Amino acid sequence: MFDSTDLELPALEREITELSAHIQAATCRWLCLLAEFDRRDGWVPSGSRSCADWLSWRCGLTRGAAREHVRVARRLAELPRIQDVFARGELSYSQVRALSRVASEDTEEELLRLASHCTAAQLETLVRAYRGVLARELPAVHRSQQNRYVVCSHDEDGSVMLHARLPAEDGAIVLAALEAGRDALRAARREGVSAETPVRPQEAGATANPNDADALVLMGDTLLAGGSEDRTAGERYQVVVHVDAETVGDRDGGGRCELDQGAALHPETARRLACDASLVRVIERDGQALSIGRRTRSVPASLRRALNSRDRGCRFPGCSQQRFVDAHHIHHWARGGRTDLGNLVLLCRHHHRLLHEGGFSVETRPRGRLVFRRPDGRVLPAVPSPRRGDHHELRHRNRRAGLAIDETTSEPDWYGDPLDLDYAVGGLADMDGRLRSERAPPN
Repeated sequence: MFDSTDLELPALEREITELSAHIQAATCRWLCLLAEFDRRDGWVPSGSRSCADWLSWRCGLTRGAAREHVRVARRLAELPRIQDVFARGELSYSQVRALSRVASEDTEEELLRLASHCTAAQLETLVRAYRGVLARELPAVHRSQQNRYVVCSHDEDGSVMLHARLPAEDGAIVLAALEAGRDALRAARREGVSAETPVRPQEAGATANPNDADALVLMGDTLLAGGSEDRTAGERYQVVVHVDAETVGDRDGGGRCELDQGAALHPETARRLACDASLVRVIERDGQALSIGRRTRSVPASLRRALNSRDRGCRFPGCSQQRFVDAHHIHHWARGGRTDLGNLVLLCRHHHRLLHEGGFSVETRPRGRLVFRRPDGRVLPAVPSPRRGDHHELRHRNRRAGLAIDETTSEPDWYGDPLDLDYAVGGLADMDGRLRSERAPPN
């Protein structure tokens, strides 16, 4: 706990402004380290799904803030002049975050000059305006992903009206699906309608010549029949795997394990799918079914509700995923594990796969505590332990790095004059090589 009550007001002001510049210089160093960590995929051994997920877990950031920090860190590596000024504590993170959205090799110097004469709020206004210029002037290929949309409305008679804009490659997928839907409807009509089965007048318009509207309805009906990605694993999968009993129960079993279509399947993959699925037990002899049991759930619905209430999402350290989660048997039922609350844990599908096929493991401890281990056996901490430090250590580190920082380092050269937005945006556009190449007259 720092006691600042004995500081005079001018000294307190100097302390705040100088320490702010030290923090900014340290933030630049931190982002450069983060960019290198990301480049080396340093987040992979911990089982995180991305560098942003790892950062959110280990450094206590929200997921949105973590994603933005990773984005800025990657852009800093491409903007050496901005990185240099940031490293001296002369720019704040808010300013650098704004600059990173529009800066290029041609505009770095001009943006830095503007940033030195702007407040952070003025710089945000400038960047928003210039992003609008880039959105209008750059080729359509740069804008197509940002401008895609689907608008749904209702006509007076209750009909649903759809209007959509998609990039060319995404639109081609939808058009191909519509064509496939029309072909499927025509084939079904040819097979299902005969001279003995006349078409009723009210059905003729919908089936005689299927159009894109019929095909679109078929696409929606097919998705609903097949199941959405948001459904649980037990509702999405009916595991049809031909597997010897000793193979599914023994980690090193080398017997038969293949999909119904004949493709080989790793036994650990079969165990992962069977953790939280609908199961139909079939007893076979010489490839012939002797008896077929009823379909059952490996995790009953009532138990799944209790599990959802207890875990409220993936329990893997650092993961905050609450949707798309599976029930994982800590000791698999194929090896004698019980299907009860004490032997189950919710995992997102990424971490569920890591525990079965990625070498990670989980153990239960007293009072329901879980311990997760990496493939090398090291324990993954549930919560990272914070490092202790103070502002004096930060000052000494920056001074050892040769940074001359005082209370005026991050102070902008702004005297209260209004921002001339037209002049600033026009000057940037004249310097930006991306826009010059678009405006060049054809040969």
